[in-house]
Amino acid sequence: MSGPVLVPQETTLIILRHGDRTGDDLNTTGIARANALVTTFDGIEIDAIFSPGIQRNLDTAAPLSAARGIPVTRVAMENPARRIMSAGAGKTVVWIGNSGNLRSIWESLAAPGAPPVEYGDLFFITPRPNGAPAVERRRVEVN
Repeated sequence: MSGPVLVPQETTLIILRHGDRTGDDLNTTGIARANALVTTFDGIEIDAIFSPGIQRNLDTAAPLSAARGIPVTRVAMENPARRIMSAGAGKTVVWIGNSGNLRSIWESLAAPGAPPVEYGDLFFITPRPNGAPAVERRRVEVN
Protein backbone atom coordinates (compact mmCIF):
# COMPACT_ATOMS: atom_id res chain seq x y z
CA MET A 1 0.00 0.00 0.00
CA SER A 2 1.45 3.39 -0.93
CA GLY A 3 0.94 6.29 1.47
CA PRO A 4 -2.03 7.02 3.67
CA VAL A 5 -5.60 6.51 2.56
CA LEU A 6 -7.18 9.91 1.93
CA VAL A 7 -10.63 10.90 3.09
CA PRO A 8 -12.26 12.19 -0.12
CA GLN A 9 -13.64 15.73 -0.13
CA GLU A 10 -17.29 15.99 0.94
CA THR A 11 -16.91 12.71 2.90
CA THR A 12 -17.54 12.11 6.58
CA LEU A 13 -16.42 8.87 8.18
CA ILE A 14 -17.94 8.20 11.57
CA ILE A 15 -16.22 5.38 13.41
CA LEU A 16 -16.90 3.66 16.68
CA ARG A 17 -16.24 0.46 18.54
CA HIS A 18 -19.02 -2.07 19.06
CA GLY A 19 -20.99 -1.82 22.30
CA ASP A 20 -19.65 -3.05 25.62
CA ARG A 21 -19.42 -6.80 25.85
CA THR A 22 -19.07 -9.75 28.15
CA GLY A 23 -17.33 -12.57 26.34
CA ASP A 24 -18.33 -12.47 22.67
CA ASP A 25 -21.77 -10.92 23.19
CA LEU A 26 -22.99 -7.42 23.97
CA ASN A 27 -23.83 -7.01 27.64
CA THR A 28 -26.66 -4.88 29.04
CA THR A 29 -24.61 -1.68 28.72
CA GLY A 30 -23.56 -2.62 25.17
CA ILE A 31 -27.17 -3.18 24.14
CA ALA A 32 -28.15 0.15 25.69
CA ARG A 33 -25.27 1.89 23.89
CA ALA A 34 -26.31 0.29 20.57
CA ASN A 35 -29.87 1.53 21.10
CA ALA A 36 -28.55 4.99 22.04
CA LEU A 37 -26.97 5.29 18.59
CA VAL A 38 -30.43 5.90 17.15
CA THR A 39 -30.87 9.15 19.09
CA THR A 40 -27.15 10.01 18.98
CA PHE A 41 -27.45 10.18 15.19
CA ASP A 42 -30.63 12.30 15.19
CA GLY A 43 -30.16 15.08 12.67
CA ILE A 44 -27.13 13.43 11.06
CA GLU A 45 -27.57 12.16 7.54
CA ILE A 46 -26.12 8.68 7.03
CA ASP A 47 -25.66 7.14 3.60
CA ALA A 48 -24.12 3.79 4.55
CA ILE A 49 -23.24 1.62 7.53
CA PHE A 50 -20.21 -0.66 7.30
CA SER A 51 -18.98 -3.33 9.68
CA PRO A 52 -17.01 -6.55 9.66
CA GLY A 53 -19.07 -9.71 10.02
CA ILE A 54 -18.39 -10.09 13.75
CA GLN A 55 -21.70 -10.58 15.54
CA ARG A 56 -21.13 -8.01 18.32
CA ASN A 57 -20.42 -5.37 15.65
CA LEU A 58 -23.54 -6.32 13.71
CA ASP A 59 -25.59 -6.31 16.93
CA THR A 60 -24.32 -2.79 17.69
CA ALA A 61 -25.25 -1.62 14.19
CA ALA A 62 -28.68 -3.29 14.15
CA PRO A 63 -30.77 -0.60 15.93
CA LEU A 64 -29.33 2.23 13.79
CA SER A 65 -29.70 0.14 10.65
CA ALA A 66 -33.34 -0.65 11.45
CA ALA A 67 -34.19 2.94 12.41
CA ARG A 68 -32.70 4.34 9.21
CA GLY A 69 -33.63 1.52 6.85
CA ILE A 70 -29.98 1.21 5.81
CA PRO A 71 -28.57 -2.31 5.57
CA VAL A 72 -25.20 -3.01 7.15
CA THR A 73 -22.59 -3.66 4.47
CA ARG A 74 -20.03 -6.19 5.62
CA VAL A 75 -16.42 -5.39 4.83
CA ALA A 76 -13.44 -7.62 5.62
CA MET A 77 -11.75 -6.35 8.76
CA GLU A 78 -8.23 -6.59 7.41
CA ASN A 79 -7.20 -3.12 6.16
CA PRO A 80 -10.74 -1.83 5.50
CA ALA A 81 -9.94 1.90 5.16
CA ARG A 82 -9.35 1.95 1.40
CA ARG A 83 -12.57 0.00 0.68
CA ILE A 84 -14.64 2.19 3.00
CA MET A 85 -13.29 5.43 1.52
CA SER A 86 -13.80 4.19 -2.03
CA ALA A 87 -17.41 3.12 -1.42
CA GLY A 88 -18.16 6.12 0.79
CA ALA A 89 -16.62 8.91 -1.29
CA GLY A 90 -18.75 12.04 -1.04
CA LYS A 91 -21.05 10.46 1.54
CA THR A 92 -21.50 10.18 5.28
CA VAL A 93 -20.64 6.64 6.32
CA VAL A 94 -20.46 4.82 9.63
CA TRP A 95 -17.95 2.07 10.51
CA ILE A 96 -18.75 -0.03 13.56
CA GLY A 97 -15.74 -2.18 14.28
CA ASN A 98 -13.49 -3.56 16.95
CA SER A 99 -10.25 -2.30 18.43
CA GLY A 100 -7.97 -4.01 15.89
CA ASN A 101 -9.64 -2.75 12.72
CA LEU A 102 -10.26 0.69 14.26
CA ARG A 103 -6.51 0.99 14.84
CA SER A 104 -5.90 -0.20 11.27
CA ILE A 105 -8.25 2.45 9.85
CA TRP A 106 -6.68 5.12 12.06
CA GLU A 107 -3.17 4.26 10.89
CA SER A 108 -4.23 3.99 7.24
CA LEU A 109 -5.78 7.47 7.38
CA ALA A 110 -2.79 8.87 9.33
CA ALA A 111 -5.36 10.36 11.72
CA PRO A 112 -4.08 12.40 14.67
CA GLY A 113 -4.25 11.25 18.28
CA ALA A 114 -5.51 7.95 19.61
CA PRO A 115 -8.09 5.86 17.73
CA PRO A 116 -11.64 5.40 19.09
CA VAL A 117 -11.14 2.09 20.91
CA GLU A 118 -12.97 2.88 24.16
CA TYR A 119 -16.59 1.85 24.47
CA GLY A 120 -18.67 4.92 23.70
CA ASP A 121 -16.05 6.72 21.56
CA LEU A 122 -17.65 8.22 18.45
CA PHE A 123 -15.24 10.00 16.11
CA PHE A 124 -16.16 12.05 13.04
CA ILE A 125 -13.40 12.21 10.42
CA THR A 126 -13.54 14.74 7.60
CA PRO A 127 -10.90 15.95 5.14
CA ARG A 128 -9.06 19.21 5.67
CA PRO A 129 -8.41 21.27 2.52
CA ASN A 130 -4.85 19.88 2.43
CA GLY A 131 -6.20 16.31 2.54
CA ALA A 132 -5.18 15.56 6.13
CA PRO A 133 -7.94 14.13 8.30
CA ALA A 134 -9.70 16.34 10.85
CA VAL A 135 -11.18 14.53 13.84
CA GLU A 136 -14.08 15.55 16.05
CA ARG A 137 -14.32 13.38 19.15
CA ARG A 138 -17.71 12.66 20.73
CA ARG A 139 -19.21 10.07 23.06
CA VAL A 140 -22.24 7.80 22.96
CA GLU A 141 -23.71 8.13 26.43
CA VAL A 142 -26.13 5.68 27.98
CA ASN A 143 -28.47 6.36 30.88
